[in-house]
Amino acid sequence: MEFPRRQVNSQERKGQKRKLDEDFDDDEREISIPSASSGEYLEALSCEVGVQVSILNTNFSWKEADRAAAKRATHVLAELAKNEEVVTVIVDGGAVPALVKHLQAPRGSEVDTGLKPFEHEVEKGSAFALGLLAVKKEGGFYKGYVIAVSISEAGFSDWYPALAVDCISRWNSCEISIMPEHQQLIVDTGALPHLVNLLKRHRDSSGSRAANSVIRRAADAITNLAHENSSIKTRVRFFATFCAHLDSIIRLEGGIPPLVELLEFTDPKVQRAAAGALRTLAFKNDENKSQIVECNALPTLILMLRSQDTAIHYEAVGVIGNLVHSSPSIKKEVLSAGALQPVIGLLSSCCSESQREAALLLGQFAATDSDCKVHIVQRGAVRPLIEMLQSSDVQLREMSAFALGRLAQDTHNQAGIAYSGGLVPLLKLLDSRNGSLQHNAAFALYGLADNEDNVSDFIKVGGVQKLQDGEFIVQATKDCVAKTLKRLEEKIHGRKYVLCAGLEFLIGLLGSTSLKQQLDGSAALYKLANKATTLSLVDAAPPSPTPQGNGSMPIEFVYLLLQMHFEPCLMVVIGFIYTGSGDITLDIAQDLLRAADQYLLEGLKRLCEYTIAQDISLENVSSMYELSDAFHAMSLRHTCILFILEHFHKLNTRPGYVLHAALPVGSSSLSFKLN
Repeated sequence: MEFPRRQVNSQERKGQKRKLDEDFDDDEREISIPSASSGEYLEALSCEVGVQVSILNTNFSWKEADRAAAKRATHVLAELAKNEEVVTVIVDGGAVPALVKHLQAPRGSEVDTGLKPFEHEVEKGSAFALGLLAVKKEGGFYKGYVIAVSISEAGFSDWYPALAVDCISRWNSCEISIMPEHQQLIVDTGALPHLVNLLKRHRDSSGSRAANSVIRRAADAITNLAHENSSIKTRVRFFATFCAHLDSIIRLEGGIPPLVELLEFTDPKVQRAAAGALRTLAFKNDENKSQIVECNALPTLILMLRSQDTAIHYEAVGVIGNLVHSSPSIKKEVLSAGALQPVIGLLSSCCSESQREAALLLGQFAATDSDCKVHIVQRGAVRPLIEMLQSSDVQLREMSAFALGRLAQDTHNQAGIAYSGGLVPLLKLLDSRNGSLQHNAAFALYGLADNEDNVSDFIKVGGVQKLQDGEFIVQATKDCVAKTLKRLEEKIHGRKYVLCAGLEFLIGLLGSTSLKQQLDGSAALYKLANKATTLSLVDAAPPSPTPQGNGSMPIEFVYLLLQMHFEPCLMVVIGFIYTGSGDITLDIAQDLLRAADQYLLEGLKRLCEYTIAQDISLENVSSMYELSDAFHAMSLRHTCILFILEHFHKLNTRPGYVLHAALPVGSSSLSFKLN
């Protein structure tokens, strides 16, 4: 199963808006915005936007008054843009060209004198506002995964078609609505070259706070512009622009190299912003992936995985995840660069988003490379993944089940996952009403069922019954469960050890102090025994193939019957000897059983057993079991055992009733002692 990477996440920015909202430095936060309930709302809003756009268009110089006015105007537009309902009004009011214009510093005589009031501040405000205009928040944050199933390596393409195409699994969260027309307008107006140039401001500055902030805002804006827009991702990598001083069109350096360079920046906020932009640019774009790797980003990203800053290692694992998705060659490079151990380490992170991304990435690492599957388990991934199965975070459970499912397709890992306690939490996930979570758990159980050492564990925890009784949402899950049951059935019937180790264990459960374990054990034994032996009139008592003694009976038998003063028995025996059949009633069945056993009339004996078996009840099962033991009546004995197992909970609670079950050495037959 393949999970393409998410390119947006809750911690990253509680929606694209929240990330851009963070610490807008020392600007005033209070902006007078007309009330939405006012009848003059749109008119007043349009007027306000027009005023700010006019200020930006007429105040483009290094004069302190112009810079202050422009800074204030970008701040007002950014505050207005935080209200998603008015974004379109702001764009229609001509804000985009005015803001793009201020992404670059003005030229003038003030530069020669070294006077640069509000250096970087206006450009930062413009980048901030443009980033907000590129996205529209709809009540919350995007937390969806796009699931594309690709499990040909496991050989399940015939029963996975329902998930073989992109299938969106949305958790109960709102989403970010991308505004492609706004993205395109901002790019077409010429924002990208200026944003990429802003990324390089650190080269010419002293590392001031303002310079760091403008770099971060530029990276954030690029992230929002490129989000789910493949054409813009390509333009970030390569674009052409007009340079007035050369009076020609030249090809500029793209945005990816400076973003990779910023991964080593000293300001962690800039690091996070650069990684976030690279994460977006790498999503479903092979050319961008290749250039990121060619720019030698992997060593720095892997170093970031070990950062104590949760936001940094979260962004780093996200970038690596997008790089390796559907790219086997990059996956090999990432593993060769030493990413495996730090990714496994993130499974124990205090950041649930990093845990989730790490589990997803390990699942991708384990896609086809068997050696990698083994290495992941050897390096300690199983226990934290199993712990994640029991998390309250449904996304965390889904990703850990996904990773364990991939790992469980390797023979060497299957017993280890079950031994470490993975079986029970995976079975519990089958009760989920989340189709993807349920399916991931079923897929992992399918892998575990392939190992013979796990079969008794499946029986022990009631896994077979759970698989049989479960209600599954997706047809592919139903098919997966059917194949799992078939695997288990083949191993149960194909190996005698189940009759020894498995039955010994189930019998042991009958003596447990836990009522639930007693009931589970008796239910499992009843199902196994009922399937193995079916008592019917034809099977249980086939008639004798030939009359015995040419129409005569042993004289001792006649004397026995006469001594019993029980003539009906004599008539039945005579009839059976001559015809091979007889009408055996319940009132004579036990006496006939004793006589038939003594004189080796097996056909008559089995007819008696069948008749007696019809009268078994809670009150007489003890005496019936003793009767079967006394006269070697195996069919009756098996029927008593089935009855005891089926009604174990009732019998075990009857006053004065004590059940002792045992599996004699060298025997595959269950015996009971009833006191």
